[in-house]
Amino acid sequence: MKIEIITTPNEKLKETGFGSLQACQSVLDAIDKLGHQVKLNVCSNLQDLELIVNRQPDLVILAVKYISIDNGIDVWLSEYFAEHEINYSGSSREVLKFDSDKVLAKQHLMKKGIRTADFFTAIPGQYKNEADLPVAFPLFLKPLDAANGNGIDDQSLVTNFAEFETKTLSLYTTFNQPVLAEEYLQGREFSAALIKTEDSKLIVSAVEIIAPQSSRGLRILGQKVKQEDSEEIRKIDDLKILNEVTRLAMAAFTRLGIWDFGRIDIKTNNHGQCYFMEANLVPGMTAGSSYFPRACELANELSYDEVIQLIVEKGISRAPYAEPRTLPPVMTGNTTDKRAAHM
Repeated sequence: MKIEIITTPNEKLKETGFGSLQACQSVLDAIDKLGHQVKLNVCSNLQDLELIVNRQPDLVILAVKYISIDNGIDVWLSEYFAEHEINYSGSSREVLKFDSDKVLAKQHLMKKGIRTADFFTAIPGQYKNEADLPVAFPLFLKPLDAANGNGIDDQSLVTNFAEFETKTLSLYTTFNQPVLAEEYLQGREFSAALIKTEDSKLIVSAVEIIAPQSSRGLRILGQKVKQEDSEEIRKIDDLKILNEVTRLAMAAFTRLGIWDFGRIDIKTNNHGQCYFMEANLVPGMTAGSSYFPRACELANELSYDEVIQLIVEKGISRAPYAEPRTLPPVMTGNTTDKRAAHM
């Protein structure tokens, strides 16, 4: 099969997808081991995309959601390749909007009966005093669509109106969009990596994420923590919590209409109840550090190469001429098929 990976110079993007060029190279290396013809493309304009269409690959792996071209227009890759009848990995443009707009995802899932933290959006000066705020303090403020902890730090937790105004102004100035203000949940943080197999079963790999304690005594997964990889990713040993996190992650994945794979972030309140926080549908794929492959390794003993194989299998299964099971089964060191671990 001919497979091409699509990324873009991502220094100016708020959402960096799989990650650096090195992360994309790791994906290429894993696909190459499967025996496919594979090529990595760093695209910055429509001409780059046209060359890929002309080569008619069997599958394109989308390492970013969009590319920004010179005239300021974002070209959404899933939409572009769908229009050109090229098979692509991940989810459709319609589904990816739930990744790019946290409020839209929360509103959608609330209507489907899935619990999420109370929230509202704000711009500087919109609210005149504490009594005007739709949700009571403490609140957690973050950008509407930025990933990788961008804009999130100790000051994201606000407990009074002065702090709220200061952080709202800072985020609005930096990201030029309304700020998402959420009810602050004081419990534990979890992340679940989900992969749909070619026979449409879900492999769910849920882990706990523990940020280091800051000088303010807070554990916040902000930009600095993620850049330094100073958080701990831990297997969930409590079966009750694992089942609750897994159930919520599967429900969110299904009701958002996610196609192939995605990461669902979940947090608990101080009573241990699970709440949907956000969906990442083009998750980081840096070997050894990104939550998605690390969760698969810790929860289901899937190696990095096996994670990429599962993603490729699902994508290839949509090719009109693909034969079922064209790839070898995912094997472990003791020759058991770890796909039996799906939930």
